[in-house]
Amino acid sequence: MRLKQLRPLGLLLLFAAIYLLLVQVTSTLLAALVAGWLLLGLVERRPLGDLGFRPQRRTPTEILVGLAIPCAALLLVWLPIVLLGAQRYRPDDGTWGAWLAGCAQLLIWLIVPAAGEEALFRGYPFQKLVEWVGPVIATVGASAAFAVAHYNNPGISVFALINIFAAGVMLSIAYLRTGSLWFATAVHLGWNWQIGGPLDLPISGLELFDAPMYEPSDLGSAWLTGREFGPEGGLAGLVALSLVTAGMWWYTKPKQQRDA
Repeated sequence: MRLKQLRPLGLLLLFAAIYLLLVQVTSTLLAALVAGWLLLGLVERRPLGDLGFRPQRRTPTEILVGLAIPCAALLLVWLPIVLLGAQRYRPDDGTWGAWLAGCAQLLIWLIVPAAGEEALFRGYPFQKLVEWVGPVIATVGASAAFAVAHYNNPGISVFALINIFAAGVMLSIAYLRTGSLWFATAVHLGWNWQIGGPLDLPISGLELFDAPMYEPSDLGSAWLTGREFGPEGGLAGLVALSLVTAGMWWYTKPKQQRDA
């Protein structure tokens, strides 16, 4: 159901739910950061920046590239789907100014949830697992936990759980290749924002934005587009995740290898 189709009471309940969600994810972020920093500083006597959020000269570039890779991958996958009629959009009221403002607001709203999930699933516990059992087993374990954490999302399916597990692998690779939670958070943020904003689709079953100017009139086949769950519930989402992983792998190679 689109936002403008809701009655005032429905809108009030929706905004209350979003507020509670923001409180929850903010608490998750703070708890993961504080616990990680305490263990690093008091137990291991290591700099707090070792958790992965140390600002460096490369950080702005990592953030911009991390945002751009999933945005480009999703657009590359979804444009043919729309052009071939597998999913349709229809014109809607609104202006470019309202569209830009809404997308910018959504980007800001999604920062804390993305950072919170990265601090929780790719933070201190994951990093210690990598030291103890190696990156492969640690990635499988963290990605399984990441999928289980989304088990109660609306419209979840077996295919969606597989894709969310794959997203966990993708984000684990983002951290392992760079040692930067800035980069992993940016990839996570870019993925969610492109789905919920410009594509105007549900993010893991949650619809948080109603794009002005256009809206989906036909969500297509569930096996391809994920329908009400969003791209993470269909094959197209899995293809996009693969493209993001390939793009990250290329970007994180030494410069001379990328040039070659």
